[in-house]
Amino acid sequence: MNTPPDHIEVIPSGVTAPLGFRAAGVHCGIRRSRRDLALLVSDVPAVAAGVFTTNRAAAAPVVIGRAVLRSGKAVRGVVVNSGVANACTGERGLNDAHAMTAAVAGQLGVGADEVFVASTGVIGQYLPMEKILPGIERIVPHLTRGGGTEAAQAIMTTDTYSKEYAVQFDLEGTTVRVGGMAKGSGMVAPNMATMLGFITTDLAITPELLQRALSSANALTFNRVSVDGDTSTNDMVLLFANGAAANPMIDGEDWRYERFRAALVHIMTVLARRIARDGEGATKLIEIDVQGAADVEEAELIARAVAGSSLVKTAIHGADANWGRIVAAVGYAGVDVDPASIAVAFNGVPILEKGYNIVIDEELAREALLEEEVTVAITLDRGSSGARFWTCDLTKEYVHINASYRS
Repeated sequence: MNTPPDHIEVIPSGVTAPLGFRAAGVHCGIRRSRRDLALLVSDVPAVAAGVFTTNRAAAAPVVIGRAVLRSGKAVRGVVVNSGVANACTGERGLNDAHAMTAAVAGQLGVGADEVFVASTGVIGQYLPMEKILPGIERIVPHLTRGGGTEAAQAIMTTDTYSKEYAVQFDLEGTTVRVGGMAKGSGMVAPNMATMLGFITTDLAITPELLQRALSSANALTFNRVSVDGDTSTNDMVLLFANGAAANPMIDGEDWRYERFRAALVHIMTVLARRIARDGEGATKLIEIDVQGAADVEEAELIARAVAGSSLVKTAIHGADANWGRIVAAVGYAGVDVDPASIAVAFNGVPILEKGYNIVIDEELAREALLEEEVTVAITLDRGSSGARFWTCDLTKEYVHINASYRS
């Protein structure tokens, strides 16, 4: 469970919950039948923040997104296609991505450099622009305050369900809303954002603080998800703030900034957990909870190693309480840990205590591992810091999905 802070109220909808945002999702023909083109627009100029993949083979939309962000200009939204990643496509890929932003800009009457573009799907294929450009013409008239769900559906690839979430909170008598949508199921590794995510708020805040809030929240959420250890070429998370709530401008890291950041972390945590739960072929959400580390950095290293272990993930899929695989992963995480100091529990059921004291009750452990959500608690004896990562079990279905991804 991820309970929101007391000051935050969960509300229906997603990216169109904040004032002044509209969205739409349509089928333009990239995919056989599902929606495959999404558009998210702010009715007024918005400030933007973003984080992008660390993969050196970055897709064309990532290259363009970084440039839009560096310009420091106000922006109006993002156009997203699914089905084709537009990655490893060279100059043609860049030209196609620019053509998408130009087409949206022409329809909205804004500058092409005010529009982000994102793509997800098969790497190494060119975009079918003969389908996308007419699709952009069709999608603009469909933009509505109620279009967030359709947009969230249009950005999916192997996802089994769309992922959207929204909250609101009070800021000195002003209601501020934050909404988000994300996609992610496979090719997910914690090396930036690990997926596509789009977050909106009607808060008034400076661009510098918006970027600071996103970067710090990302480190605690999307950057702590691992499905299969592969860092995508297309990962990005964009955050738009249009000031439509008309709150006094947030220009310092005061309590108002911290209240917004708490809402942002909550939304991104919810979406990150949903991505892990929807991992390709997954049947379980697995939370790796490391406590008792000397500092957060070493807790992250250990949690990352355990979350990325195929042996741990397959054991949990089979409800096999193989704690030795967990200790082994802790041992190769790059932290100077005394293995005899490690304690392990599954959903609160003790498995291993300090001093290699094996206290496992096989039947209780199996019952814990048969749950749809499994927390692997790893307790060290080095300090008071901790970190959480989210992953999923590794199944035969994952192999089936990825053995035929292009077909």
